[in-house]
Amino acid sequence: MNTFFQNIQSQSRVQKILTGFISTSKIPHALLFTGIEGTGKNYIAIEFAKQLNLNSGKTNDRKKLVKQISQLTEPYVKYVFPLPRGKNENDDSSPTEKLNSQEIELVQEQLRKKIENPYHKIITPKANAIKINSIRDIKKFLSLDFSELSYRIIIISDAHLMNEPAQNALLKNLEEPPANVVFILTTAYPSLLRETIRSRCWNINFDPLAEKEVVSILIDFFGQDKEIAESVAPFSDGSVQTALQLIDMDFYNLRETTISILRYSFGRKFNSAFDEVNKVLANQSADNIKLVIKMIITWLNDLQKHRYQLKKYFFNEHLETLEKFNAKFPDVDLQNITFTLDKLSTLVKSNININLLTANLIFELSSLTAIKK
Repeated sequence: MNTFFQNIQSQSRVQKILTGFISTSKIPHALLFTGIEGTGKNYIAIEFAKQLNLNSGKTNDRKKLVKQISQLTEPYVKYVFPLPRGKNENDDSSPTEKLNSQEIELVQEQLRKKIENPYHKIITPKANAIKINSIRDIKKFLSLDFSELSYRIIIISDAHLMNEPAQNALLKNLEEPPANVVFILTTAYPSLLRETIRSRCWNINFDPLAEKEVVSILIDFFGQDKEIAESVAPFSDGSVQTALQLIDMDFYNLRETTISILRYSFGRKFNSAFDEVNKVLANQSADNIKLVIKMIITWLNDLQKHRYQLKKYFFNEHLETLEKFNAKFPDVDLQNITFTLDKLSTLVKSNININLLTANLIFELSSLTAIKK
């Protein structure tokens, strides 16, 4: 069976599961794609929509079908994602009718980028939720008669951002699924979905991408230079989105700043440590502080590797910092501090004050060297 998945050099396990559905003609009416952001969940959902319909042999114009699904064209496929709330909008409004011309232009621009690059993450100002009117609009989509397709595909991206009314509305569709309709929900945070929704979906978890896959996607889909792609990939945790954030933050400078934060914190030069953190906190960005903590945890993991004389380090250019620290503080509990910093990172979602979070970060790091002060 020819498959569009052959063009996707990642998620082979997921591809095998989806290909199995098609080959046995046992298609779940609802799928839940989970896993960290930036692993191709929406991309594979779009390719699955193509393969599912082409394999049925119902259409004679294969090129047209592929093109229309690739362009996220209704009624071939419905692509639902967070939208801003318009002025005087109510739950009976259509998803975009109350948006002003500038907002509509931004939404259309993001959609164009998604169509051109399936790994692009749609980000629109003030689009913090998937609204109930976006879910209600599915009924209109399904009412359109389109006999050319064997399956109608509804992709709900960032499904965890459905507000409570939207989740309730979707649940009604899942409880009485229309014939030949497949819902695909994609999310990095499935726990934020109602259990009644999760239980009605076939869950497929996506693996983090391999470093070489991140490098390839950065080069092929985002036009990044090979050198920077290979530099950030080991720090990306298998996520293209994380890799792109690191590049946007000037990765090489961020790596140097991380070493400065560590040195000043270990030396209890608190004001200097604060200044270094603030260098990368553009507009007090919560995402930025998470990346700073991630870089520090990566250095601590390198420290652990050095203790066991392992050879591959993320901070290979700063090997002397690992050597000096381990020589002076060989008994520091790295597991405990790593756990603490990881917990601090999770607090970002709780809208904690960034300055308070930074203070806790620096204090925890300074405590590592207290025994030798």
